[in-house]
Amino acid sequence: MNRIGQSRDTHRLKAGKSLKLGGIKIPSKVGIVAHSDGDCLLHAIAEAMLGALALGDLGAFFPDTDATYEDFDSMRILQSVYEKVRKQNYVLVNLDATIHLETPKIAPYTDSIRENIAAKLKVKKDQISVKATRGEGVGAVGRKEAIVCECVVLLKQGDRVEYL
Repeated sequence: MNRIGQSRDTHRLKAGKSLKLGGIKIPSKVGIVAHSDGDCLLHAIAEAMLGALALGDLGAFFPDTDATYEDFDSMRILQSVYEKVRKQNYVLVNLDATIHLETPKIAPYTDSIRENIAAKLKVKKDQISVKATRGEGVGAVGRKEAIVCECVVLLKQGDRVEYL
């Protein structure tokens, strides 16, 4: 059986904060305002996996009201969620994520981000798609006030993904 999940995560941006996406620190004048380390991309991926298996939202497992998760490494969040996926006998077939961010340009980092996520999930890099787009001056993203990350995942029941 296959299961599809999708998620969208939005965070405010602020000068003096760090920008971390897919576990990679990206040089930037602004960063993400969040309770955890604010890795918006990993949050969207993890929540899409939870959604695919009807397990609820990320806040149910990692509430922003719990001091335990203050400045928490989002790679640990992703790993914990993927363990839940594996315990239900599912594996990741692929994921497709989009980062909406006006600046800085993310294209120089997408390969490293893909490698980092694939390594953490113990899957092939070609199962991970990460791309970026700008707001072109429109909305909170375009005004450089926010970052939005979206993700769609396909999970397959079983212990491995078979390639043609």
